[in-house]
Amino acid sequence: MPDHSTAYIGTAFIVGVGLALICKEALSTQRRRENSTPKPESDTLVARPGPPAIVEGIEGCIGNTPLFRIKSLSDETGCEILGKAEFLNGAGQSSKDRVALSMIEIAQEQGILTPYSGDTIYEGTSGSTGISLATLARAKGYLAHICMPSDQAIEKSDLLLKLGAIVDRVPPAPIVEKDNFVNRARALAQAHTASSTRPSSDGSDEPRNSKGRGFFADQFENEANWRAHYGGSGPEIYAQCEGKLDAFVAGAGTGGTISGVARYLKPLLPNITVVLADPQGSGLYNRVRYGVMFDVKEREGTRRRPQVDTIVEGIGINRVTANFEAGKELVDDAVRVTDAQALAMARWLVEKDGVFIGSSSAVNCFAAVKTAQKLGPGHRIVTVLSDSGSRHLSRFWAKAGDVGGAVDTKLEDVLNARDEDLK
Repeated sequence: MPDHSTAYIGTAFIVGVGLALICKEALSTQRRRENSTPKPESDTLVARPGPPAIVEGIEGCIGNTPLFRIKSLSDETGCEILGKAEFLNGAGQSSKDRVALSMIEIAQEQGILTPYSGDTIYEGTSGSTGISLATLARAKGYLAHICMPSDQAIEKSDLLLKLGAIVDRVPPAPIVEKDNFVNRARALAQAHTASSTRPSSDGSDEPRNSKGRGFFADQFENEANWRAHYGGSGPEIYAQCEGKLDAFVAGAGTGGTISGVARYLKPLLPNITVVLADPQGSGLYNRVRYGVMFDVKEREGTRRRPQVDTIVEGIGINRVTANFEAGKELVDDAVRVTDAQALAMARWLVEKDGVFIGSSSAVNCFAAVKTAQKLGPGHRIVTVLSDSGSRHLSRFWAKAGDVGGAVDTKLEDVLNARDEDLK
């Protein structure tokens, strides 16, 4: 037995030494691999996240849009001015994707819309909401009928037609007139539903006919609008900023974006400043500043067209909608932006950053700069880049002209742009 014990001990010793040598060699090999792996050139570089999981349909591509530092505006102001790239939403390529999806899904939950039943979605819109609705209608089994003012960029209605929507371009008219584009959409939806039989909950009525029902989306008054931003844009901005944010700047057409984001951010960041970006001809600026809905361009005898007198599309209005009312008390300040200033800002962003945006986004960026100047250096400001300039070629960008080889425009020139420069 003692001889066997000695043999066991000797064998164990030899095995242990062998394992130690193997581990040492493995560790050395690992270190050589690590030393040969290229290192980032800067500690600030981080690995990009992996690709997202597979999503269900094009509607799964909506939301979680990037938030990026607008370099030129940040460098010029000493503030961090961040743009929420809503033009990268995956359905209709605008912030209205969120709203359209919310309105459709809530209508489905309430039994107002039934997929593949012949139901048609009607909406009065200046363009982007219609494009989002037309896209998602097809994706979810509906048809779309869009009414829009005839003075909006023609490429919007052309795109709607390609998306399979019926399009009515109607002369601009005040909301109090029945021929207003919103009122026309409402009337068409009501007439559609009236011409269709509709089953009761117990199935006692005759089946609905193939024409389906008409659903008026009503983006101006439908609270699904601001709720889309309360549940989407707001939380995304807060998470992307890691809760460090001093101001949020946005325009208002329906008012859903500014109200929804403000309602989410204000309870979490009580000191945040919410700023309305408002184009010329809109009454919201005076509504926020002075409590009165009025604009000097709306005076008797001075108005050149029946609606808001600006080439900016998508924001600016002369009535208070339910969606704006939902967050009106949370809006702290307002910045008025002229057409000349919006055009100059759009050109600046192409010249300095290669960012090609639409008219409402240009207004938002101008207001963000004015907010930065008011707050002073060192603050973080988020604004919304609602859509691409490709939807504004025939009107806004036709007026802005080609940027060409411009490289030396000064921000001061943008801020001091005058209407006389447009003539």
